Amino acid sequence: MTLEFQKFYLKVTAVVIALFAPVFFLGTMPETSEFARLTLDLLSWPIDGKTTYSSPDTRFLSALTGGFLLGWGVNVWMLTHFVFDKAPNEVRISVLIGLMSWFFLDSAGSIASGNISNAIFNVLVLLVAVGPLWVSAKK
Repeated sequence: MTLEFQKFYLKVTAVVIALFAPVFFLGTMPETSEFARLTLDLLSWPIDGKTTYSSPDTRFLSALTGGFLLGWGVNVWMLTHFVFDKAPNEVRISVLIGLMSWFFLDSAGSIASGNISNAIFNVLVLLVAVGPLWVSAKK
């Protein structure tokens, strides 16, 4: 794998992370919350309609989640744009550590809250976000 491909894939990772941001942002307003509600219902399988966005606390947490995800995605993109050429392996490792940190805490919390299906979904997101980043690129 080349450094150019790894740099490209880091941008894919940034987009994968940031794509979840608008879903949760839309959950902040009752008029636009259905897609976020359906997403959470899917992640807490089975789809049963028990997940709601009726609580203001849920909408607030959705705002926080959307903001964090957008910020994290933009951060990975900026590392790729501004730092990768100077320290490609360090950027790769930093992104990997961030992804693994998200994966373990999010999955542990999902399991603890009775939503093991989200932990399983997290495996798929992790595999897509990490892709070829497990391996150091050849210079």
